[in-house]
Amino acid sequence: MFDIENILKEAKKKQKTIVFPEVSFSDRTMEAVKYLQKKHIVKVLLVGDASAMILRDKAFEKFDIVNPITFPAREKLVKTLYEKRKEKGLTLQQADELEKDPYYFATLLVECGYADGMVSGAECTTATSIRPALQIIKSRNKQPVSSCFLIYGKNKFLKNKALVLADCGIIQNPDADTLSLIATQTVDSARMFGIEPKVAFLSYSTKGSAKGEDVEKVVSACEKFKKKNKDVLCDGEMQFDAAMIESVSKHKSPQSPLKGEANVLVFPDLQSGNICYKTMQYVGGLNALGPILQGLKKPVNDLSRGCSVWDIVAVSAITALQCEDKA
Repeated sequence: MFDIENILKEAKKKQKTIVFPEVSFSDRTMEAVKYLQKKHIVKVLLVGDASAMILRDKAFEKFDIVNPITFPAREKLVKTLYEKRKEKGLTLQQADELEKDPYYFATLLVECGYADGMVSGAECTTATSIRPALQIIKSRNKQPVSSCFLIYGKNKFLKNKALVLADCGIIQNPDADTLSLIATQTVDSARMFGIEPKVAFLSYSTKGSAKGEDVEKVVSACEKFKKKNKDVLCDGEMQFDAAMIESVSKHKSPQSPLKGEANVLVFPDLQSGNICYKTMQYVGGLNALGPILQGLKKPVNDLSRGCSVWDIVAVSAITALQCEDKA
């Protein structure tokens, strides 16, 4: 049985510093960081003007707040940004100006070690939230940066289980190699969530029931994944019902090792994945946390603009779990 409280408990043990660039203009984030600080789930670092924030709410007197303009190591951050982007034509003057942007500033705090991770996106698009991370922190070992969603809650279908869906937020139309890598990253995320992965590569076809380039891509991705992840239960190509419903699996794919019990769903493209997770969330009444970024050197996570206060709390805890422990 999946319990989100276990993730919060594990995050609390790590006591990582998570920076929040949106508190000064996000009521939801403001309430979330209060809860995080009160429960000691993470160490909270806020971006903004301390005087203005305390005037708005005296509770902020007890928070660590940093200002992009007055930050003591501002020159270091500007230089870091310049070195990261000068080959793309960024000038030192432009870097100096860009450092004042709360999203770039918070990302630079993570890159330079002043924070362990970052959470944003309640008040901006995914592009605005993660672009600085892609430019500054960049991917680990040149692997693709993808995303997953943690889906959990109680309904007739899911009961007390949890699902991990990928990629529903970043990569538009991955080829077979990239799709295989996304699946590998998502298996790691599932295990971090305390879920033993059973991976289904989804399609509009189940085991050759239809033909086409899109189906061939999914079949190829599954085969590539199997070769490198022999310890992971997986199957594909599969339709959603064959992957998730035991009675349908017996009829459509009786030889499948998943037996209708998949809990990691790998979508063939961003469009299908994004539509499915939102359908689960708003029609199925389930919780959807993410997009949780995969493949970055250091954790930076996005939020849906429809997120709740609780979503921000939970994603912050997940971000803490992604942080590497210092030797």
